[in-house]
Amino acid sequence: MSWHAHVTLAAVIERDGRFLLVEEEKQGRLVLNQPAGHLEEGESLLDGVIREVLEETGLPFSPEGVVGIYRYLSPGNGITYLRIAVHGSVPAALHPMPRDPDIIRCHWLRLDELRGRAEQLRSPMVTRVFEEYLAGSRYPLDLLREVGA
Repeated sequence: MSWHAHVTLAAVIERDGRFLLVEEEKQGRLVLNQPAGHLEEGESLLDGVIREVLEETGLPFSPEGVVGIYRYLSPGNGITYLRIAVHGSVPAALHPMPRDPDIIRCHWLRLDELRGRAEQLRSPMVTRVFEEYLAGSRYPLDLLREVGA
């Protein structure tokens, strides 16, 4: 048996003290998450997060830096996830319009509002990433390096 971590990319998009989140149905319940998803074969890390934001919100994402890299062992399914959280922006004049049929709607929520909906979080990584972003955890994009073709 071959073990591997599932690589996911998540976007931290903050505007006026509110974070952009997506609401989706997973395993029969509605959950909140950053726009996020799995890295696809042959895709660069930045291309992956840009694609995920576009699919899940309909918005073009401009990466600005890295919040952190997180390892999470899901107690629900036993899978280890390696999440790379990238912060950036989307155009203020545009409104989210999800293209991914799994996304029910998008929300702009403050961290305190999100904490009040803790039972809806897809994982504890959601608030952890926002907390670290607000605490100033920021690294340059060149932390993410591509090696080879």
